[in-house]
Amino acid sequence: MGKKSISEVGVDDLVRAGVGEEEAKWLMSELNAAISNVGLDGKELWGELTARKLLKPTHPHGMHQLLYYSVYHNYHNGPPLYWFPSLNESRRTNLGRIMETHCPKLLGASYKDPISSFKEFQRFSIQHPEESSLIYWSIILKELPIHFLETPRCILDTSDKSKHGGSWLPGSVLNIAESCVRSSDYHNRQDDSVAIVWRAEGNGDKEVNCMTLKQLREQVMMVANALENMLSKGDAIAIDMPMTATSIVIYLAIVLGGFVVVSIADSFAAQEIAVRLRVSNAKAVFTQDSIVRGGRRFPLYSRVIEAVPLKAIVIPAIGEDLQVQLRNQDLSWKDFLASVSHLPRPNYYFPVYQSIDSVTNILFSSGTTGDPKAIPWTHLSPIRCAADSWAHLDIQAGDIFCYPTNLGWVMGPVLLYSCFLAGATLALYHGSPLDHGFGKFVQDAGVTVLGTVPSLVKTWKSTGCMKGLDWTRIRTFASTGEASNVDDDLWLSSRVYYKPIIECCGGTELSSSYIMGNLLQPQAFGAFSSATMSTGFVILDEDGRPYPDDQACVGEVGLFPTSMGASDRLLNADHEKVYFKGMPMYKDMQLRRHGDILKRTVGGYIVVHGRADDTMNLGGIKTSSIEIERVCDRADDSVLETAAVSAAPPNGGPEQLAIFVVLKEGIIISPDTLKKRFSRAIQSNLNPLFKVSSVKIVPMFPRTASNKLLRRVLRDQWKQDLQIQSKL
Repeated sequence: MGKKSISEVGVDDLVRAGVGEEEAKWLMSELNAAISNVGLDGKELWGELTARKLLKPTHPHGMHQLLYYSVYHNYHNGPPLYWFPSLNESRRTNLGRIMETHCPKLLGASYKDPISSFKEFQRFSIQHPEESSLIYWSIILKELPIHFLETPRCILDTSDKSKHGGSWLPGSVLNIAESCVRSSDYHNRQDDSVAIVWRAEGNGDKEVNCMTLKQLREQVMMVANALENMLSKGDAIAIDMPMTATSIVIYLAIVLGGFVVVSIADSFAAQEIAVRLRVSNAKAVFTQDSIVRGGRRFPLYSRVIEAVPLKAIVIPAIGEDLQVQLRNQDLSWKDFLASVSHLPRPNYYFPVYQSIDSVTNILFSSGTTGDPKAIPWTHLSPIRCAADSWAHLDIQAGDIFCYPTNLGWVMGPVLLYSCFLAGATLALYHGSPLDHGFGKFVQDAGVTVLGTVPSLVKTWKSTGCMKGLDWTRIRTFASTGEASNVDDDLWLSSRVYYKPIIECCGGTELSSSYIMGNLLQPQAFGAFSSATMSTGFVILDEDGRPYPDDQACVGEVGLFPTSMGASDRLLNADHEKVYFKGMPMYKDMQLRRHGDILKRTVGGYIVVHGRADDTMNLGGIKTSSIEIERVCDRADDSVLETAAVSAAPPNGGPEQLAIFVVLKEGIIISPDTLKKRFSRAIQSNLNPLFKVSSVKIVPMFPRTASNKLLRRVLRDQWKQDLQIQSKL
């Protein structure tokens, strides 16, 4: 990995990495002491360095790079590990606590402690679904404040063979929004507990705003009353606005009142908004007059009314007054709330209780071709996503959880439910997460769990916008949305003395993740340490046969169908065809399709190699875009990020590889120079037969509204280039 082994690093190397000479001498003496104590084994030595907190957030990134890559020089025993759980801390985690209580009985004499026995407990949670799921989910339902009007007949009913995953919590009746806003002595959620903290962009010198649980409940109930005056039970109601304290109130009110949320990202153009409103048959839409980002105002209301002539309830982005003229059919937020001022108790509302499988939210896939898939969430879905956050991110009462996202994407509802069902405080920044203002909010709000996406971390690192901030109250990061970059994550974790970054990978239709890190296993940058609790999967070879569970391999994932919270229907597509048709059987189960290509490493860690449609065949060898991008990203210091695509020439022949590149600001370098360096790096680190046909420097990459890279667009561009070349 590194150019030098740690035994070859000297004071001069530390100075060249940006450390002052006196501090370099002190660090060198401490480094030598650590080597004398534990030796040169990579894991042991890195664990010793981080335990001593020798590498500080204030040290230049070059020094962190030097030591990390030198410690793991020529390391080949799986992905290098950077964070290690301690036994005492593991017993205080949510998972560790229930393992200490229940595992001596469940696992018998084989149980040792939460760290040693985690894998066995995870396996237990997926074996014999009717039995082990009953035990695991019974424990979880006691830990989360889920209030049932009618309790379920059982945890899982598999008698209906037409349902691949069975029926979960059948017979139960509840309203999941009620569970979010009610107080609970058992979970230490009192009316005066802080439910939401937030700050608007540009207000960095002001105190963070707070809303208590009682205030949240009363506002939710007032909005539910107003909705009941305007619409009929079961109507679909869209939310197309940033994730603010007000949009959270609206979301919970829609669910509490027995309506259905239609999630629409605030970045969509009018045509994309119209498609989602049409597919969901929405009857009204909540929106803002505009969006404030980076000190600029962007229109939103005008896009919404261009999309479809629905009734709109419009909230001002700043202050109390709208900056737009409303149509006659529309309502201002102020007038909407005033519609229930005549009620004797406008802040009280009796929840609408429904069966567990009633739809509460319609979410959409990103939709690269045709209409996006409309994926319904039920009252069950929040239980699953909150349970995974509780177990894997260790969200606890007293945590402050921030994740820059939107209710139009799955992470919005996941964040909302993960906070309110685990007793944590939801932290929201009303503005752009790309600059110092967001970072200062994280610092001032005392955020303890911070969610990220890799491209966001890359921007923070490359711009230096978070310099001078104290993020040391953060105890855990979460990362999702796309494949992580090891060096970017090294930078991020180093900001907080190498706290863990929990990688999460799942999907809207799963209600959560299927692979994830946790606080009971050592963690590696950009890798997943386990399947999520109660989730099973296999990795399939090219013939659809599963590799043995302990074998290092690469292939498409096949999910076990008995997954709580996973969808059993789509509103505008054939669910059976999309997720099950053509998938192989495994142990009398038809596997569920997800589309990810996974690599299982030596040591059992998982690395996502992209989607099945992002694989390429180079010289007869299958590889993934992400695998090539990871190598190219580190091939030259001028590179900010790369995207690898391949296509066959129009007249046939082997696929040809193109690397698209975004350079760091102010850097000039020729494509030919990069082509040589990329080729050398790929042939040295991946395969000597792989050849780079073209390098194209672009100002930015095309992305979805949720910031996922659109390789499809770049691939089409490369195909056009090949077609032009064929005519020359």
